[in-house]
Amino acid sequence: MFEEKRSRYERSLVRQGNTAYAAGLALLMAGDGRAGGWLRRAAARWRESWDAGAAPDAWGRPVGALKASLLAGDDAAVDELARWTLELGTATADSPIGRYAAVLALLALRRQPEAGHVAPALRREDFPRDVADALAAIAGGDADAYAGAVASVVHSFETRGDFLEDVPVADTALVLDLLARRCGVVRALPESSVLPAVV
Repeated sequence: MFEEKRSRYERSLVRQGNTAYAAGLALLMAGDGRAGGWLRRAAARWRESWDAGAAPDAWGRPVGALKASLLAGDDAAVDELARWTLELGTATADSPIGRYAAVLALLALRRQPEAGHVAPALRREDFPRDVADALAAIAGGDADAYAGAVASVVHSFETRGDFLEDVPVADTALVLDLLARRCGVVRALPESSVLPAVV
């Protein structure tokens, strides 16, 4: 009975995180300053859900928490979550999502050489090639390669039909842009209907 209740609570936290993230993205698209609060709420709920009994390979939780904190501009949370994500063993995970979490964390901490060692493991059939290429380009400081890869990521969002909570935002491209800027790789994102007018 206790485990069943714990499982329901964990799933409830994930749903709360999803809803808060969608609200934050919608407000971000509208240029509304309240976006940060909702994104921070999403990061907190996903982080809590891990401690509430998530499976040991539920790597989407640290990925989501990191992305939300980056988009919220919450540097203190980004640093804490990035270190926590690496402590979970993501850099050596079998899952590409685990490795993805590790690369996000390493780039968030501006540890590009280490990210460059992990990023090649993302170039596999069950992970988006353009996202892997963009991360590798950021780690390697290759602005031209990054520009081409992130443009492809934006295009993939423009042509998809499935979005979290039906909010059409290229959040992955926004996160890549923030990581690139943290690491000194600066290229403007293309204009798009799935990106805020000013990013």
